[in-house]
Amino acid sequence: MPGAVVIVNPTKFDDLAQVRREVEAAARAAGHEAPTIVETTKDDPGFGQTREALRGSPDLVCALGGDGTVRAVAQVLAGTGVPLGLLPGGTGNLLARNLGTPVDDLAEAVSVALSGRDRRIDAGWLLLDPTEEQLAAPDPAAQRPDNAHLFTVMAGLGFDAAMVDDASEGLKDKVGWAAYIVAATKNLGADGFAATVSVDGASGDPATARTVVVGNCGTLTGGLVLLPDAVIDDGLLDIATLTPQSLAAWAGVAANVLGNKTDDGPSIERKQGRDILVRVDPEQRVEVDGDVLDPGTRLRLVVDPGALVVRVSRR
Repeated sequence: MPGAVVIVNPTKFDDLAQVRREVEAAARAAGHEAPTIVETTKDDPGFGQTREALRGSPDLVCALGGDGTVRAVAQVLAGTGVPLGLLPGGTGNLLARNLGTPVDDLAEAVSVALSGRDRRIDAGWLLLDPTEEQLAAPDPAAQRPDNAHLFTVMAGLGFDAAMVDDASEGLKDKVGWAAYIVAATKNLGADGFAATVSVDGASGDPATARTVVVGNCGTLTGGLVLLPDAVIDDGLLDIATLTPQSLAAWAGVAANVLGNKTDDGPSIERKQGRDILVRVDPEQRVEVDGDVLDPGTRLRLVVDPGALVVRVSRR
């Protein structure tokens, strides 16, 4: 397959030259030409590189890095019909895990990307502190405004974003996804905040929340399932509002998630919808697929059904 491009985050690898050789060898072993490999930079994690790749009409664009690299490439590819290939290189690799593509074998992942089948999946868009016009618009992300951020897995605010923000790259390099446990423990005692979650125009009751998570799919780092009803191509987003006010209540939430329970507990409420509005006070940290954004007080999250084509295993 000529025209395959790999967008690689060089900071994820100790020996990038060796990674290049592995990718090229895997492509040849699968009967394809070696792909073009383009590096991200500190100033551009993949958006500009993907836009430039699209100018050459590629058959496939792969993301080789962490969840942030995948998100950047996916945001540009959404709506184009050009397939996204998933090559493991980060701590989470959450989209690949949710789709069942290889996360531990780079050569196998290259083979799947080049020779697998195409699957259409939904994407989510988060608008950070949307304007009044964006609140009223039926498709607020259509023109890709600067405050619109695509997510393929999950977006969240409060405890969720604080945990992501406080999991340092150095610790993730040493202990992998367990770095998030360390960061979670650090933030268990943080104050709650006032939150109102409206779903498809129906306003929910105000609550003192610790985090609100909106997911396109349900599996978290470490294989935990926060949103058991989430399906990546059902045209819906799944929402979890967590309201524990004590360590004992946090333990109950943990038991719910670890037990893969589908029923809500006293400190967790789950819903589904296509258009979600979250209002919080005071402002909270926000994250999309592990990328931490500026704090905000109002989020609009909408589903973009079938927006992404992803190359997955034929099995």
